[in-house]
Amino acid sequence: MRSPAVVKALIAPSCLTRDSHARWRGLLAGGALGLAGALMQTLTRNPLADPGILGVNSGASFAIVLGAALFGFSSAQEQLLMAFCGALAASLIVAFTGSQGGGQLSPVRLTLAGVALGAVLEGLSTGIALLNPDVYDQLRFWQAGSLDIRSLQTLKVVLVPVLIAAAVALFLSRALNSLSLGSDTATALGSKVARTQFIGLLVITVLCGSATAIVGPIAFIGLMIPHMARWLVGADHRWSLPVTLLATPSLLLIADIIGRLIVPGELRVSVVSAFIGAPVLIFLVRRKSRGGGA
Repeated sequence: MRSPAVVKALIAPSCLTRDSHARWRGLLAGGALGLAGALMQTLTRNPLADPGILGVNSGASFAIVLGAALFGFSSAQEQLLMAFCGALAASLIVAFTGSQGGGQLSPVRLTLAGVALGAVLEGLSTGIALLNPDVYDQLRFWQAGSLDIRSLQTLKVVLVPVLIAAAVALFLSRALNSLSLGSDTATALGSKVARTQFIGLLVITVLCGSATAIVGPIAFIGLMIPHMARWLVGADHRWSLPVTLLATPSLLLIADIIGRLIVPGELRVSVVSAFIGAPVLIFLVRRKSRGGGA
């Protein structure tokens, strides 16, 4: 392809092919899920944190389905707004349920609360969709998690929120480094813990809501890469967050390619990501158990 064609493809997405649209969705959603997972793991000090495992993606998905069923929301802007509301509500519910005495977050309780909430919301989403044939027909493939379903308009709508949220996440790197040492230590170092946590929650909401609006609820993608990034470049968020931002889309696209090769057009990327991510989750749980953490 000649250089002018490449430039045109970058600045005029309408000239891209369907496969190119899927790749752009994978890049955008993958980066969003990776950063959201990294922020969750730091803010909650829980190595098992992931937008899918903690139920945040399920909250965004449920809100989109509910909006379509009750209010007929179908435009990209309406669905994105519902996704933001659902992701924020799910985050607050899980944080409240997973907290223990003194307002401290328990990693185990947080994970259990997220898994339970995600299961409930996924069941409700499926039930609502099955009771409404129009909603089911509109969202059934999207609910399974796929890079092929959403329109190009959705991609354009979520582009700016994702870019802004990603920039804010990278800007928080130094504060996250302090927070990873513990709230008391971060406060002693002069870090404004409450402000960092609040901004981090907003960033997670935007990233998870946007990713879910683009590709549907996909779990485990935000779990694996933040750990790999820390193994590669260390725990410094100034380095691990950029690596996560670049590597997570690659994993999502690889999962999509694997699904296309095994069962073309039938095996959704969420299924492949679960096959890849579940062993990683088991490994992390076993390692945490051996370390005596709770």
